[in-house]
Amino acid sequence: MEITLVQGILIGLVTAFCYSGMLLGIYSNRALVMAFFVGVILGDLPTALMFGALAELAYMGFGVGAGGTVPPNPVGPGIVGTIMVITLKNEGITPESALALSFPFAVLFQFVTTALYTVFAGSTDWSKKAIEKGQFGKFKLIAHSTYLGLAIIGFIIGITAALSLPALRMFVEALPQWLISGFSVAGGLIPAIGFAMILSVMLKKELVPYVFLGYVCVAYLKLPTMAVALVGTVFALIVYYGKGTTEQVVEKAAVIDEEDYSNGI
Repeated sequence: MEITLVQGILIGLVTAFCYSGMLLGIYSNRALVMAFFVGVILGDLPTALMFGALAELAYMGFGVGAGGTVPPNPVGPGIVGTIMVITLKNEGITPESALALSFPFAVLFQFVTTALYTVFAGSTDWSKKAIEKGQFGKFKLIAHSTYLGLAIIGFIIGITAALSLPALRMFVEALPQWLISGFSVAGGLIPAIGFAMILSVMLKKELVPYVFLGYVCVAYLKLPTMAVALVGTVFALIVYYGKGTTEQVVEKAAVIDEEDYSNGI
């Protein structure tokens, strides 16, 4: 499959919107969102959504920065990985191997993001000087400079990833089949690592039984994802309404303890 110039420009525009949209708080910088748009542009939405869901499972966990670390950027799998899995699936690239191959790009794009933030770190001082001089047009430009910078770099990333497909195909064809199979295995493990990172931050001892319950439902009962979600909903409702009942009992007990027994009644 070849990518036309028009498709490359559209992918560049989508990347610009999604990459810079994270500053607007609209969560456009997610692997699943970007994979959806790339799938629509390249005409293979099922493959894109399959890969996007796999990448989203992994990068939900990578979004949790441990300590002062900066997680990889989802633009790597969302744009580059989706292009790989759609255009190179006839060369043996699976969603799992594409996820593993896109990981270095995710790290690279995060370095680019950090560099952009560093460049525009002085925008506050520039804005103050512009206001003091009464240059309000310049102030508006400086105020939007970080967003514009991310949008421009995002467009360059998107169109470069789309139009460099021949070089990417040559690279993949040069890889031996056993190595591609190894990438598939490694890519299949990345979502598990992502979930482990989430659990390391969010898991509390009172929630451990529910984690084991979910494992039993999937590994032994072979329940589909929707069934496991419904089981989780049932237990969530039990905990939610049970908590309210417990609080009422505690409040009634407190009222009884506060009653006056001075008359011996």
